[in-house]
Amino acid sequence: MTRFIQIHSLVSYPAALLNRDDSGFAKRLPYGGKSRTRISSQCLKRHWRTVEDEWALREIGPAMAVRSRKIPEERILAALEAEAIGTPEIRTAVSDAFAIALYGKNAAKDRSSRQALLIGEPEIAYLTEKARAAAAESDKAAAEAAVQKLFKKEEKANLSAMLVAKGPLHAGLEAALFGRMVTSDPDANTDAPIHVAHAFTVHAEEAETDYFTVVDDLEEGTGAGGIFDTEITAGLFYGYVVVDVPALVANLGGDAALAGKVVEHLVHLIAKVSPGAKRGSTAPYAYADLIYVEAGRSQPRSLAGAFRDACRPSVQDATAKLAGHVAKLDAMYGAEGERLLAALDPIEIRGATAGLPLPQLAASLAARVAAGTGA
Repeated sequence: MTRFIQIHSLVSYPAALLNRDDSGFAKRLPYGGKSRTRISSQCLKRHWRTVEDEWALREIGPAMAVRSRKIPEERILAALEAEAIGTPEIRTAVSDAFAIALYGKNAAKDRSSRQALLIGEPEIAYLTEKARAAAAESDKAAAEAAVQKLFKKEEKANLSAMLVAKGPLHAGLEAALFGRMVTSDPDANTDAPIHVAHAFTVHAEEAETDYFTVVDDLEEGTGAGGIFDTEITAGLFYGYVVVDVPALVANLGGDAALAGKVVEHLVHLIAKVSPGAKRGSTAPYAYADLIYVEAGRSQPRSLAGAFRDACRPSVQDATAKLAGHVAKLDAMYGAEGERLLAALDPIEIRGATAGLPLPQLAASLAARVAAGTGA
């Protein structure tokens, strides 16, 4: 089986604000002596996880997950109240006990202290079942003790126990793909088989302050109801994603066919799903100009070095630098594995099967992963 699948992309966006920092400006990255516009990996993964189209992850089959700070109140307590199990005092005590166990000792009193956890739907059902039993106890103290017992390691009744009891997808498909960390239950942590780099522009940042006014329809004269400004940027972004195929198959319970579906969907998501803030005023939607895939057994290596020296903001220049960098790497390390290329414009990359339509490229990878042979 192929060990790694590397997916490289080039995608262009004009007049957008794709990913903002805490000050409301576009995220940036200094690289090669030039400041570049950046899209964080968290932003990319969020949009891939939540998009609703034919290639959405939820269309693959297994249940997704819920990332939230409010699972005890919104899911567990709500279920107890709907079924009228226990007294209101006991139900609240059970919910608070779960909040403390999952989010920390101050979580019951201060929700702002919580970090949003990724909890699978099977796990939420499991916790709710345990909450029903705890809420049926005779008093508040007994109910709290029943919840606390769940998260004692020696009891093996916590979330990590579901690895054995419920199978590898207990934490939802998202955790199986992108991993998760549960500080309250380290044995329930999942390593990510899909590794996502921050995307960055292959050229120096291109940004402008957009000055605009809001017109008051009922105001006479200039009609200005407010004066504002925001940053907008443009750029050609290099993106890089690595799939650890054996780790993905293992996280999916050894189901190579399911892993193939994941890879097929992922290729489409990378190529066609756009992140972006200020969607209503910038419509930041674009398809990739290029998707280049490498499949092999050697440790992955990014092609970001092709753009250490910033190039001109053109697809032609960027693809030429990409192809040149691949040739240099081959000359030093030798070529390995199989290469597939889908691009809007004709381009040659050494050893790559070029001119593929994206659906054919994605389906080809899926078939190889499903067959257990990779490329």
